[in-house]
Amino acid sequence: MTHTICQIITRLELGGAQQTALYVVAHLDRSRFRPVLISGEPGMLDAEAKALRDVAFHQVPSLVRPIRPWRDLRALFELTRLLEKLTPAIVHTHSSKAGILGRWAAWLAGVPIIIHTIHGYGVTPSQQAWLRWLLIGLERLTGLITTHWIAVSEADAVKGLRWKLFRRGTFAVIRPGVDTEAFLLPQLSDSDRDQMRAEWGVGPPHLLVGTVAPLKPQKAPQDFVAVAARVCAQVPAARFVWVGDGELRPATEAAIRRAGLEDRVRLAGWRWDIPRVMRALDLFLLTSHWEGLPQVLLEARASSLPAVATRAGGAAEAIVDGQHGWLCEPGDIDELAARVIRLLMDSAERERMRRCGGSIPDEFDSRFALEKRTELYDTLLATAGLDASADTGSTRSEQPVAR
Repeated sequence: MTHTICQIITRLELGGAQQTALYVVAHLDRSRFRPVLISGEPGMLDAEAKALRDVAFHQVPSLVRPIRPWRDLRALFELTRLLEKLTPAIVHTHSSKAGILGRWAAWLAGVPIIIHTIHGYGVTPSQQAWLRWLLIGLERLTGLITTHWIAVSEADAVKGLRWKLFRRGTFAVIRPGVDTEAFLLPQLSDSDRDQMRAEWGVGPPHLLVGTVAPLKPQKAPQDFVAVAARVCAQVPAARFVWVGDGELRPATEAAIRRAGLEDRVRLAGWRWDIPRVMRALDLFLLTSHWEGLPQVLLEARASSLPAVATRAGGAAEAIVDGQHGWLCEPGDIDELAARVIRLLMDSAERERMRRCGGSIPDEFDSRFALEKRTELYDTLLATAGLDASADTGSTRSEQPVAR
């Protein structure tokens, strides 16, 4: 028997949640599952979603990231009507807005199994206290209609238990998948590497620090510029590049101008060749204020690229502090800059960290992560009394370990 499984996400931009949803629908076993992908407002990856073989792709433009009460009600109505038409056995939501509206739409449409993956919470340190508690309360309420939760990091599982969003036995820790082979294999010759760096105004004697992320508040791009200013004042050879784009581009460009770093910091926009980008860097820098589990740190680790990052979300689960790089507290510009300076000035230390990289644990591999999700689908289908044709042996819910 073939079961329809709908993945719902707010927007298909370049990000970990989007990559996970696209990989799942592209690789589910077609003999057992009929994959459907639903997204909201237009995003960069829409064309990729439309090109997926045997994947039904639907867009609900009223589903947008900002809170818009009347538009959100319209999105709820349209999602409910679409799910009633599709009659899926499972609805699996990703991202905060789609997670709330998608789960309630599934419940209203009578979907028997409702799953939500936490790719980091929509509750952030920058929000006022009343708003944080309102959002936590909304997540608790929506949790009452949620069959099962997936956390991509143990840190988020611990936080969800503390906030009473779910109880033990109703969640699993399943990592975001990374295509390890793409990052393990050599991607650039010396000449190609020099050419890519030259596009960003970086010459052979320079040391290039870079990141790959959307320009949005979560990633704290102005912290990136502040770190660059401190580093450039002490390391003349240092250059910085941000690969990505987004709503904070004008503010980030203004910060670069104020710091007088127009010739030292480049905003490269979106690129599709991220494995090649990693090979062009000397050091990776991630300044996020909050995260789920940053897949880009796994990609840097697989590329043998030393990293300096904030200890946000599951960052400490992606890289080992002192082994693959250094972790600092979010917003600690001085410590981030000091770590970057130390690594740029100490080539032996960078080489030691490079030797520690070059691989990641199997649990973070895309294929392993897909197997765990498929096992969970089979188990929940069997529990709901639906005929899952695959082996429906029990899937162990992983218990979080505080670190």
